Amino acid sequence: MSLLSAVARAGPSSQISVHSVQRTLLPSIVPTLNLVDAKRHKTDKAGQQKRPPTGTPSQAGYLKREEKSNRWRKALLQFRPLPANQLDHPLFNPETEGKLEVPAFTPKTITAADSIGQAYEIEPPADDPLRIFGLPRSVHFEFRILTKPYTVVRQVTKDTVEYLSRAKKQSSAQNRLVMTGRAGCGKSFLMLQAVEHCVRDEWIVIYIPRAINLVNSTTPYAYDIRTQTYLQPAYSFQTLQRMLTVNKAKLAEIPLVEDLVLEKQTLTKGTKLTKVIEFAIAERARTVGQSPAILDAVMRSLDVQTDFPVLLAVDEIQALYGKSSYKDPHFLPIQPYHLSLPRLILEYASGKRQFSRGAVLGALSVSQTLHPVPLELSDALGLEDMHAFPISPFQKRNKEMLLYTEGLKKLAVPEKLTLEEATGVFEVWKGRKAIGREGMYYDEMLLGKYTESAGNARDFVWKGLLNTLEA
Repeated sequence: MSLLSAVARAGPSSQISVHSVQRTLLPSIVPTLNLVDAKRHKTDKAGQQKRPPTGTPSQAGYLKREEKSNRWRKALLQFRPLPANQLDHPLFNPETEGKLEVPAFTPKTITAADSIGQAYEIEPPADDPLRIFGLPRSVHFEFRILTKPYTVVRQVTKDTVEYLSRAKKQSSAQNRLVMTGRAGCGKSFLMLQAVEHCVRDEWIVIYIPRAINLVNSTTPYAYDIRTQTYLQPAYSFQTLQRMLTVNKAKLAEIPLVEDLVLEKQTLTKGTKLTKVIEFAIAERARTVGQSPAILDAVMRSLDVQTDFPVLLAVDEIQALYGKSSYKDPHFLPIQPYHLSLPRLILEYASGKRQFSRGAVLGALSVSQTLHPVPLELSDALGLEDMHAFPISPFQKRNKEMLLYTEGLKKLAVPEKLTLEEATGVFEVWKGRKAIGREGMYYDEMLLGKYTESAGNARDFVWKGLLNTLEA
């Protein structure tokens, strides 16, 4: 028989009140909140109890808030560096870090006759696109392991550089390429090499390494009645900031081609583009919502100028031709060409807008399963062999999206590294002491991992070199 039932049964003639039961018996059954708090919150050295956190277990939603705060705290600790006194493992000893002496990545060195298979170090200054615009995730992880950005020149690298040298004097409508190839063949690295070459060759560079972020509903958007599109003010503002940081010296020489009418101010024709972007940054409290209009005015000025060639490089470009995660008020998906930034890129990719001098480069990311290559882009580039199943001619195509694929050319990236190129990649990881040990037979490791990966660049590094006990 439980204690509560014993209280309820017949007993002495004197009645027992409910308050007396709560005072005498309930504390022995259920511990009070004070006892729980005393166990949860320790005392400091002075013997005084520490201040409890906001909220108590008795409040509604306490456990959910605590779980959310712990999850946020773990996310922060994931990228927080350890204190120096805890870095006592030999792995963190600077002397164990390999010192690889290789030439710097410059337009002159990578076009040399013996540059194929040679490793180069990218020495990014403070305003380099690598630092400002960012990197694709796979490339970013490799550079974090190497602690420095290195790259190996391939034959397709030299072909791309030669193509850009010719495009330097032509309209971008004649130079619209999309890099294609199997997953892991090196498309993102090739695009990074093209971007680094152009920024060192006096180009104006606009680099978008993760185009999926333009359509995955991670930035605010608002409908604009004037253009009948959905504006993305936050991402447009960030793009203006990055363009100014990377190309400040060149933008200072380019004037605004037409008056820019804002809500409370008008920037007159002839104002330098640096002044226009600096005004948007200084008045960000009022101009963030107008950033798409400012970005469009800056791009129109870049269209007509002929002093500098312009490179628009977009990785994961297939996401702009598929479905977006944005929803309209009826909860229907918004097409990418109804979003301001994807529409701007698609207009340059299709030739509806063009730079007087420059090129448009895109790269497919086949490993992105949530954003596969759509049929419209696959038909335009002739990529029927990349699909798991045969494509039927009766499958429905988006007629409006087909207009944005006209004139695109394919730049096929080789599926395999040559042995000379694989040797250069191997020397980078070996020279930085990311792999190997004393007395190891490196020739056998190189040939073995090259054979296992079938020459695929990503598999050669991640499933080959870094997936061994010697890594």
